[in-house]
Amino acid sequence: MSFLTPQRLVMLVFFLQPIAFGSWLPRIPEIQSAMGLGSAALAIALLGMPVGTLLTLPFAGPLVGRIGARMAILIGFVFYSLAACLPVLAPDPILLFIALMLAGSSISFVELGLNVEADLVEKSTGKLIMNTSHGCWSLGIMVGSLIGSGFVAANVAPGIALPLLAFAVLPVALLAGWALPALKDRTENETGEPQRSAWSLPSPALVGVCLFVFGITMTEGAMADWSAIFLRDALNAEGGLVGLGYSVFAFMVAAGRFGGDFLKRRLGSVNTARLCGTLAVLGAALLFLAPSVEIALIGFGTIGIGVSVGFPLAVTAAAGIGDRAASANVAVLSFVALTGFLIGPPLIGFVAEHSDIRFGVACVIPMLVVSLFLTGRLTPRPVRTKHNLESEVPGVL
Repeated sequence: MSFLTPQRLVMLVFFLQPIAFGSWLPRIPEIQSAMGLGSAALAIALLGMPVGTLLTLPFAGPLVGRIGARMAILIGFVFYSLAACLPVLAPDPILLFIALMLAGSSISFVELGLNVEADLVEKSTGKLIMNTSHGCWSLGIMVGSLIGSGFVAANVAPGIALPLLAFAVLPVALLAGWALPALKDRTENETGEPQRSAWSLPSPALVGVCLFVFGITMTEGAMADWSAIFLRDALNAEGGLVGLGYSVFAFMVAAGRFGGDFLKRRLGSVNTARLCGTLAVLGAALLFLAPSVEIALIGFGTIGIGVSVGFPLAVTAAAGIGDRAASANVAVLSFVALTGFLIGPPLIGFVAEHSDIRFGVACVIPMLVVSLFLTGRLTPRPVRTKHNLESEVPGVL
């Protein structure tokens, strides 16, 4: 059996995909200073990426279903590698917004293709890889951020560093993507009736999964944007301590995802989600009550473990509903997940403005409770699948 199994190839592309984007993150302060942007103007410009993703996802689902996940990965990665270079080349905030919007649009195709391909590989091989694949993604964005920080320390201009990294990763990603098996989604529902149109309204089953993931991603967005401010304002942290909250959170998200498939095999999807969901609620409550930075860091880590497997489990559940193509359901799920990620930070900011940061961060608790209540929606659904390996690449399977 070849070392480059479909499972390992999927994990490799998951790892490679966010490296270029991760290297962009340490450059944001440089771009802000170069353009003379205030915090509000920068925030508006940075909205370009999620706006591009949100606008593209409704069209990405049907298109990925038509051309196949593997082809979407290959084509999307080329456009993504080009678009990822644009933000560091933008001369003003308007073009920065447009550049990030194009990058977000291209990312939606790659990530949708990756999630669908991981689900199809799971179905065709019987081996669980979704959580581990997302763990590889978390590792990739961390590596990209570290490489980007290294370029900053070496005084390499962003207009040189990011394109250099993007096009160094691209050929490896294309080779790995080309080696993936070309799988087609041939899932039918239990009655064997024709699948619904990709443009039809989501089924009640899909709505339940989407509501589950909304609270998870809302919490992820809140931790990304407000963890440092929480430590500074609520606990008087200074210097490097203020950034530790998100570092601990992100590390535990990656660790939880790498262990997620093991837990899923032992406990099942629903029990895994309930265990992690309970940890997320307890971690958020601990953070709200934290009397010191040390206790707060424990809270951030517990939340990280708690939310780590939420989105990967939801992707598998949405793809397996079987009422229409997996790509269409995963696109709807991704749309709702990103909406939650975007809504969380401003909601916390509004509450913090009228009370304090502790009550602002506590806004995630009721949403996490709702997600915990909806974990039953992740119950695997019996669906009929045909042997869907359309073509094989010699030496891969």
